[in-house]
Amino acid sequence: MPTTYAGPVLAWYASNARDLPWRAAGATPWAVLVSEFMLQQTPVARVLPAYLKWMARWPTPAALAAEPAGEAIRQWGGLGYPRRALRLHETAVILTSRHGGAVPADLDALLALPGVGSYTAAAIASFAFGQRHAVLDTNVRRVLARLVSGQPAPALATSVAERRLAESLLPAEPAVAARWAVAVMELGALVCTAASPRCADCPVAVDCAWLAAGRPAETAAGTVRRRTQKYDGTDRQCRGRLLAVLRAGGEPVSRADFDAAWDDRAQLDRALDGLVADGLVDPLPDGRYALPGSFAASTPS
Repeated sequence: MPTTYAGPVLAWYASNARDLPWRAAGATPWAVLVSEFMLQQTPVARVLPAYLKWMARWPTPAALAAEPAGEAIRQWGGLGYPRRALRLHETAVILTSRHGGAVPADLDALLALPGVGSYTAAAIASFAFGQRHAVLDTNVRRVLARLVSGQPAPALATSVAERRLAESLLPAEPAVAARWAVAVMELGALVCTAASPRCADCPVAVDCAWLAAGRPAETAAGTVRRRTQKYDGTDRQCRGRLLAVLRAGGEPVSRADFDAAWDDRAQLDRALDGLVADGLVDPLPDGRYALPGSFAASTPS
């Protein structure tokens, strides 16, 4: 591995890393796992307050597993993509029942957990257990695409060649490799950003192939492009509104409560059916609805 990459990036990280609770010396593997679930598709600024409340309430997998899945969805609040909360609860149950209440260090065991893909498994193994794995999130992929390949952005899908490149850059010592992984991620988040990279502040600017080429614009087919996703009026917004109605109260709600929250009845029906199919909402025998697990035996009042 070129020392021109490792030394400057690790030195930069030592001086510029954000003080985040899941990076603290005393952070447990469970704390790292929770943070990785929350950070999927959600920026740090939004995750931080939700993470602190979550960990205060459920500091261990067993604590979360002891409560209904609906409480995880309620606590998830407005982080978005609430199926992550459901998967996190399922994971807590599995950790409690099959792993003695502990997060496993083995990569294959991590991959077997609900909601844990190749990136999340590598991140937990690296950041919680100091192992040597290529951790390829969007930020890391962008840094390596620019630094080594001279491309403004990575391809849409992670290729075998891209993974091999990332693995070839890992320091030999596992603990240093784990620190390198988080350091490159932080570099992409703070300096080598998608829209406004601060090349003057980059510790490896002198070695950057993209900068040397004059920072060419994105032209190659298949590269990641920034897209502004519409949210207002979408099924996703409708789903969020319906879950907000359920989270706001401690009792099951009626269809009339949902009708008051969203005007488009056809869209509401579609969103509610999707929430039920995803296991995020329980339809009760009396025609009302609840977050999963808490009111399965409810009867009409």
